[in-house]
Amino acid sequence: MPCLLVKDTESRFGLMTPTDIVKKVVAQGLEPDDIEVRAIMTRPVQFIEYDRAMDEASALMMSTGTPILIVTKQNQPVGVLTARDLILSPKRCSTKISATISVLEGEGVGEEHQVAISQLSHAGASVESPSLLLPGTRVLLSFCLSEMMSPLTIRGNILNTTQVEPVSGTSGSLIAAPRGIEIQFVDLSPADQSRIKSWVLANLPKTFESS
Repeated sequence: MPCLLVKDTESRFGLMTPTDIVKKVVAQGLEPDDIEVRAIMTRPVQFIEYDRAMDEASALMMSTGTPILIVTKQNQPVGVLTARDLILSPKRCSTKISATISVLEGEGVGEEHQVAISQLSHAGASVESPSLLLPGTRVLLSFCLSEMMSPLTIRGNILNTTQVEPVSGTSGSLIAAPRGIEIQFVDLSPADQSRIKSWVLANLPKTFESS
């Protein structure tokens, strides 16, 4: 996710992303030339030192709900760590689990969508959905890892939706292909995190597990 780190004062920082421009300027019918960056930047900004563990970065994102961390070295910004980086960094298990997405905040509040989880880790999931869900939408993802286990209901943020082209059906008509959606888990309990980690390790291909 591209972003700009904005320094308003010595102790006041913010982030500006394309989503801020779309939601806070374009969608409001405002002229970009008339808006100062500080007026639309997202605050507060979360920082993490470059030598901290990935689990600490994941915990910080989950506790604050932010999808972006500014990485520092000796208190100077040196990079950006996104929720997508974290989702892709743990071992992920390819799967096909039926799930339900309930929209909590954003466009389509209250709607429910039937989806299929295609990849899963304790940090997030990739799902296939016939419905369009916009980045930044807050959702509940409900699914079962197995028939013997109680269902999981996890809060998350939509990070991005893969663009797909319509595909031709057998009758020549155009059929919308499922969209690939990345979800960052938020406020995941230690118990649920352990359940997902254990399930992923148990279901990884042997060649992946030993790598």
